[in-house]
Amino acid sequence: MVDPGGGAICNGTLHNQSDHCRRKNCTKNGMVKEAQQNGNSNFYKPMVESFEEAPLHVMVFTYLGYGIGTLFGYLRDFLRNWGIEKCNAAIEREKQKDFVPLYQSFENFYTRNLYMRIRDNWNRPICSAPGPLFDVMERVSDDYNWTFRFTGRIIKDVINMGSYNFLGLAAKYDESMKTVKDVLETYGLGVGSTRHEMGTLDKHKELEDLVAKFLNVEAAMVFGMGFATNSMNIPALVGKGCLILSDELNHASLVLGARLSGATIRIFKHNNMQSLEKLLRDAVIYGQPRTRRAWKKILILVEGIYSMEGSIARLSQIVALKKKYKAYLYVDEAHSIGSVGQTGRGVMEYFAMDPRDIDVFMGTFTKSFGASGGYIAGRKDLVDYLRAHSHSAAYATSMSPPIAEQVIRAMKFIMGLDGTTQGLQRVQQLAENTRYFRQRLSEMGFIIYGNEESPVVPLLLYMPAKVAAFARHLLKRKIGVVVVGFPATPLAEARARFCVSAAHTREMLDAVLEALDEMGDLLHVKYSRNRKSARPELYDETSFELED
Repeated sequence: MVDPGGGAICNGTLHNQSDHCRRKNCTKNGMVKEAQQNGNSNFYKPMVESFEEAPLHVMVFTYLGYGIGTLFGYLRDFLRNWGIEKCNAAIEREKQKDFVPLYQSFENFYTRNLYMRIRDNWNRPICSAPGPLFDVMERVSDDYNWTFRFTGRIIKDVINMGSYNFLGLAAKYDESMKTVKDVLETYGLGVGSTRHEMGTLDKHKELEDLVAKFLNVEAAMVFGMGFATNSMNIPALVGKGCLILSDELNHASLVLGARLSGATIRIFKHNNMQSLEKLLRDAVIYGQPRTRRAWKKILILVEGIYSMEGSIARLSQIVALKKKYKAYLYVDEAHSIGSVGQTGRGVMEYFAMDPRDIDVFMGTFTKSFGASGGYIAGRKDLVDYLRAHSHSAAYATSMSPPIAEQVIRAMKFIMGLDGTTQGLQRVQQLAENTRYFRQRLSEMGFIIYGNEESPVVPLLLYMPAKVAAFARHLLKRKIGVVVVGFPATPLAEARARFCVSAAHTREMLDAVLEALDEMGDLLHVKYSRNRKSARPELYDETSFELED
């Protein structure tokens, strides 16, 4: 298999990496501190994250609620089977009873009996730009959320606390978007071809050069879909005989890409360096199962900011381990690019890392840039390899020209190439809003997860009934939030996920905080007792001494 990283791994030994594999680790009292080269100085970034444990009675009532819901679900399934209650779920036709069933009744149990009861809190139709304020189309259900009908009423000026509009660049048209309009008039909307055929435009090349400059790497390649950037490119980088070490909370696109690759996948506990090092050490010592041959490649998959936890990858420590065991590192910066770092260049800048320490940069344009699509960036030989072997480049339609221009416009805005410092001011405003919002929620007594500088702010609700009530009551107060539950989170850790934006004014945030304070008292969801989690893997755990 071709090695896009420029070398081969034999029991963890990476060849031909030149100065890319220079390592400078400091070990003291069983603790590894990464020594990041930043000129002639070493840099260590402290991590301030919170994953507080819920009180025991909250977890008891949460599981009790699911238990009662399950019992009533079985009762209602019994009534449906006997025709006493109408069944709105998909069922097999009578003449196909002897075929292999398309719909497994038990597999859809959760959807039929639990999700449907609170389904109105998801997929709400929006009829405006996803700015700090947006408009929501009102809808009601006459059959307990199986179907919806629109009332014709528009709920105006709802405060948007759910969209990934970190820098406020997803907005309705103004004069700053004139270049996007000009590109639309010149190129049209669609490309009608793949990058391998007739779908590579000068706009794509301009954007790729700009991305490489923004990240301070040799080259970059852009794709029309962020999800596919992961799922279609990871299989081009690794395959059979390779090992993927994936964080347990990685996004579904990373998980799908890893599975499609055919490589062996092993999971390490979230942000836990002990767990990761144990897997790396075992991979180097024992090699592949049965044959004991060396792994062709070892690839570590992590995210910059984890979208459900709000935590930031311990990048400097991961790089130290990656160098120690001669592995490759793939960093998904979908949520962190543009939102963290002094100038919005993601976790690499946040930890003051050398870009050469990361083998594969991945990011999307859907969050901070107000557009769509994604990119892969890094060394030129890596990008050239993907141009020839990427499934997305070969089979997917190229990025729309106006979308490419929007990303170019947004990136120049952040970099200050538009002749102003407004982009930098947006990045700084986002950081200020994030710290303010997180601090106020903590002071109110809510349990919130994640890093203090992450604009993704999960607020723990736990009980499914409170999840529904929380979202419904806030919408009545003209506040739009995203609530998340199983299977996107562990069963007993349902939550609301707020996304802070630079476009939020202090007045907007104060209005949301006031409503949350009242809602916390009404629903009794101020659970915080400032206790650490029973899950140590979610905490600062930097000792690298491993058990045998």
